[in-house]
Amino acid sequence: MIARVMVISMKLRPYQLEVARAVMDSIQHGKGLTLSVEIARQGGKNELSAHLEVLLLTLYMASGGSLIKCSPTFKPQATISIHRLKERLGEFGFDGIYRTQMGYIIQLGASQTIFLSAEESSSVVGHTADILLEIDESQDVSKEKYTKEFRPMGSATNVTTVHYGTTWDDFSLLEEIKQTNLELERRDGIKRHFRYDWHQVARYNPGYLKFVQAERDRLGEDHPLFQTQYALLPISGGGRLLSREQIAGIQGKHQRLSCPENGKTYVAGVDLAGEPSPSPSPSKGEDRVRDSTVITIAEVDFICHPPLTSPEPSLKVVEHYQWIGIPHNQLYSQMVHILKDIWNCHRVVVDATGMGQPLASFLRHELGSKVIPFTFTQKSKSELGFELLALINSNRLKIYQQEGSPQYQELIFELKHARARYRPNQTINFYVEPSEGHDDFLMSLALMVKAAQSFHPRQAKGWLNPA
Repeated sequence: MIARVMVISMKLRPYQLEVARAVMDSIQHGKGLTLSVEIARQGGKNELSAHLEVLLLTLYMASGGSLIKCSPTFKPQATISIHRLKERLGEFGFDGIYRTQMGYIIQLGASQTIFLSAEESSSVVGHTADILLEIDESQDVSKEKYTKEFRPMGSATNVTTVHYGTTWDDFSLLEEIKQTNLELERRDGIKRHFRYDWHQVARYNPGYLKFVQAERDRLGEDHPLFQTQYALLPISGGGRLLSREQIAGIQGKHQRLSCPENGKTYVAGVDLAGEPSPSPSPSKGEDRVRDSTVITIAEVDFICHPPLTSPEPSLKVVEHYQWIGIPHNQLYSQMVHILKDIWNCHRVVVDATGMGQPLASFLRHELGSKVIPFTFTQKSKSELGFELLALINSNRLKIYQQEGSPQYQELIFELKHARARYRPNQTINFYVEPSEGHDDFLMSLALMVKAAQSFHPRQAKGWLNPA
């Protein structure tokens, strides 16, 4: 009865209360259920978790017991959860009563919450959960780590377990738990999976509705991040980066240019080929299988397109330059002439990975802070891919119209053959299979998008002050 009154008194939204009641019912009746909870990003899953922890610490402060909450990382994720629980304990009048032990345990009377990391290197064996086991951001937790080290923590007490998160792909831990729960629900009718996408969260928060609508317009409704974090729709593990409709959508009606137009602002992306090894001249048709250096030039404009609430870059690709089999040191003067003297580019992002670093340093020396070196890592390339998809999906990227050039044909070829592989850590890799060709134009295009995103004009054209 006390638990029921406390749940009702908590400042939770109806969908959060539904989960809280299910968790408490499982704990108090010894059901030992494993529940899965998908709530759209920023929809309140962490608040729900913190309120449950306060409630359970209070109920068991005399009799004692342990809650365990694991997160994919200790810093920052577990530490954020610790801070949030302390804040909620203070709000419920427990300041000066609860204690912190060893930096990762919060005690209230004889009860405690233990915060652990689910990183592969973390040592967690030996802990026991006899009240509740929580798995935060379950989609980012290793299945093996959970099965071998976390799940056994509650085996002796048949502990209730809750997996929180947003969906990602078909192979994550959260998705596996979800599918198991849905099957069990079909068998016995006991609700174990709770799903609240952005539409349901927005029913109770008008500000959230405006925010997510702006994100949908900025990213595009089909963007992987919007689909997974807000619509809660899992993505497949891989496939084509772009659909036919997306490729058709980026083909513009403007002409290719050989020089800038007055009053226009231009940015560039530079993808560098690997340094060529001495070899005989390639025979006809071999260029397709040889790496090339590519510069993509685009006109950039910052206009607040309704329904977006702030100016975002719109890009029109107007020119390409390509060199095959030319050493980097022979391109220095040509690149400076193109980027500085011809186009006066306001921002240039250049591939500075490996052998590209000397050329990137030279360009930065010649053009100054306009040049941004970019090093390809798993994380940075993923961000690059998501930014490219955001502009394509929101109809803010166009390429010049078909004019029969080898550069146009190669760009379209790479866009059609580009593949995407979505990793378990919510990152994306995009590329063209080496057996099919190269991805120089694709990467140069993505670097050009990065250039536009990193360029912030003093006064964005077309910006209308909503006030």
